[in-house]
Amino acid sequence: MSRSTPEPTLVTPQVLREWRLPEPSGGKNARGSILVIGGSTETLGAVLLAAEGAMRAGAGKLQVATVASLAPFAAQALPEALVRALPETDDGAISADAADAVRDLAERADAVLIGPGMGDKEVTQRFGERLLPHLGGPLALDALGLACVTADAACVHHLKGRVVLTPNPTEIAFALHVEEDDIEADPAGCAVELARRTRAVVGLGGATSWIASPDDRLWQDESGTAGLGVSGSGDVRAGITAGLLARGAEPAQAAVWAAHLHGRAGERLASSIGPLGFLARELPAQVPAALAEITA
Repeated sequence: MSRSTPEPTLVTPQVLREWRLPEPSGGKNARGSILVIGGSTETLGAVLLAAEGAMRAGAGKLQVATVASLAPFAAQALPEALVRALPETDDGAISADAADAVRDLAERADAVLIGPGMGDKEVTQRFGERLLPHLGGPLALDALGLACVTADAACVHHLKGRVVLTPNPTEIAFALHVEEDDIEADPAGCAVELARRTRAVVGLGGATSWIASPDDRLWQDESGTAGLGVSGSGDVRAGITAGLLARGAEPAQAAVWAAHLHGRAGERLASSIGPLGFLARELPAQVPAALAEITA
């Protein structure tokens, strides 16, 4: 990458205890509303995983927006949620026109997560181009939700840092227009570079998590086990991040805490089930206990 990489802070429970999450009092409104936008006719599960992750992280109100043909199933699977049915393409992806259908919810939510399970990169990019200019943040972009950033790193500059990007190594390679080998060679430097370009916090997942902020802070998180390398795991982590944003965490804090909570949830399952073979759907239920362990 073009500039030097800052010295990272190793994330430990003590570091997190000294950077305590907001502790809202009162009812669900005090804990913030989260809107999760995503899914397709083939990948509704990604939205469900992210939505539960957000609630387990402490968000108070859940709203989900997904393809119209599967919205009734989402509502049944998530009895806690208000579910908005969105226009879809012939191939079962959320259409670009859906940006207008969900704008009112997105503008009122305390945090918005866009991307889990979305299909069709070009259509998702157009969706983002229509919706993002109307948002003020906090915002989390995951998976194909990063399509706008890949096309134009400046597309979230108007949010003034109230953004967390949660790419995996493949997705950050696309966003930086480099090869995956470049990411493997210098994941920390690549996270820092994307944070600088987008003026957003970047939470890069992997065996080691790297969290970079646009003001050149960098964190390294070594929590987790090999069992977290499983389908749907990243959706849960994105949901945890967005849930922390909804309850009032600032973007870098949400990304750092989410990386550690996600890793600690995997460690808890590895201990109780086995190092491999646990499922992403089992991770969210571990988050409240992981939170309690740190904040006790």
